[in-house]
Amino acid sequence: MTTPAHDAELVRTATGQLLSATVKLDPPEVTEPSQLPGWTRAHVLAHLARNADALVNVLAGEPMYASAEARDADIEEGARRSLDELVDDVRAASSRLESAFAALGDEDWNRTVALRNGVTDLASSLPFRRWIEVELHHVDLGIGYTIEDLPGTFVDRELTTMARRFLEHPDIPVALELRAEDGRTWRTGAKAEGPEGPLVVVGSSVALVGWLTGRTTGSGLSARGPLPALPSL
Repeated sequence: MTTPAHDAELVRTATGQLLSATVKLDPPEVTEPSQLPGWTRAHVLAHLARNADALVNVLAGEPMYASAEARDADIEEGARRSLDELVDDVRAASSRLESAFAALGDEDWNRTVALRNGVTDLASSLPFRRWIEVELHHVDLGIGYTIEDLPGTFVDRELTTMARRFLEHPDIPVALELRAEDGRTWRTGAKAEGPEGPLVVVGSSVALVGWLTGRTTGSGLSARGPLPALPSL
């Protein structure tokens, strides 16, 4: 069974891998488009830095971001920095978050914290939430790290997380059964099934995660009909 402290160590490892890959870029490459529409690689790195600081705020009982507008402005400002400045920013912010995680005791992990848009969760969820940010945005940088490179343990947990997130989501009109090639299944989407039952979507766990997180359009998946459009994250 995983623990938040173990997740925090996985975050540290994933962050190190991302930074090691990023420092190999030529400085001008940081201004090139990422795989996220409208964002350069610099935007992705600036977001990763500010997200780390936002989670430090959460653990301190403060608002995650001052406002949605302030969050966006900080990312835009950060995206104007050089590659070296951005790498240093991500490294420093990640170190601050690592220290905040390390300072938590057993009782601290069990307290409820406030995130964005009225969402609350246990503090113990934050290391995995940060791991998601680091892994998926490493993919988004478009520097050779793809969804096929995601750790298997991460893929399995993120698949379960996304299925739960989209369960009975008002913007998904059909009931879905996600079926991995190894036979595991997850139910998500609408509660009510059509006369033929849920739409069964079959593929590898990686392909399912790629689709659910919006990193692919569903390549590698099969179903009896078109895949529904999923809500953006």
